Amino acid sequence: MPQQSSFTPSLTSDLWMISAAFKQPAEIFNSSLIPQHPTLENFRYVFTQLPFVRYVLNTFFIAGTITVVALFFHSMAGFAFARLKFPGRDLIFLSIFSTFLVSLPVIIVPLFILVQRLGMVNNYAGLIIPAIFNAFGIFLLRQFYLGIPSELQEAAIIDGASYWGIYWNIMLPLSRPILSALAVFFFLVNWNAFLWPLTITTNQDLWVVQVAIASFQNQYSGSWNYIMAASAVVALPTLLLFFFFQRQLVESIKTTGLK
Repeated sequence: MPQQSSFTPSLTSDLWMISAAFKQPAEIFNSSLIPQHPTLENFRYVFTQLPFVRYVLNTFFIAGTITVVALFFHSMAGFAFARLKFPGRDLIFLSIFSTFLVSLPVIIVPLFILVQRLGMVNNYAGLIIPAIFNAFGIFLLRQFYLGIPSELQEAAIIDGASYWGIYWNIMLPLSRPILSALAVFFFLVNWNAFLWPLTITTNQDLWVVQVAIASFQNQYSGSWNYIMAASAVVALPTLLLFFFFQRQLVESIKTTGLK
C-alpha cells in the first residue's frame, strides 16, 4: 500500500503534464485530463519560436559524451580494483567510495573555482569533464568483476593474454548487462542535470533542457501550456530508455556468475 500511494501522485502529475501540453491556454487549469480542444500549437511554438532544439541537442551531446567516457574509464577502474594487485589498492578504492558521502552542493564552490582557473567556464569541457567521475559506477563494476570466476583470468594469462587483453576481450563482453544499466543511469542523471549546468554556464547557447525549462518558468510564468509541452519533450527520452533497456536493467540486478 505505501508503494501504491507514492506511485499514484507521480503518475497523476505525469498524466496532467502530458494533458496540459495539448491544451489551449484557456483550459490549462481545467481539472479534466482530456483536452476539450487538443492542439499541437504548444509544441510548434516551443520548437519554432524558441531555440529549444539547440537545448535538446546540447543535452544529448553532453549526456551522451559523459555516458560513453564514464563507462570506458569506470570499467577500467572497476577491473583494476577487482583483478589487479598493487600497493594501496584498497585504500584508494576506499577513498573513492567515501565520495558517496559528499553531495554536489557541498563542493560546488571549490569545484567552480577550480574549473574557472582551468578556463572551462562557459564551454562544453566545463559541463562534461567534472561530471565524468562517479563513484557509484566504479563501485558497481568492481563488485560485478569480483563475481566473475578467477579461472577465466588465469586461463587467459596462461594463454599469454595481457591485462588489457583480459579486460577488452573477456571482462567487457561479460559486463554488457551492467554496462547497459549504468549507461541508462548515467544518461538520465546528466539528462536531468540542473545545478551544475546552471552554475557553470551563462551563455544561453550552452544551456541544457532543465536550465531552459527553469528559464521558461520565469519568462512564461503564465503560459503553462508552453512549459508543459517542453517538459513532455524532455521526459520522452527517459521513457524510451526504460522501454528499450528494461531487460538489461533487470539482468543487471541478478547476481553475476557463470554456470
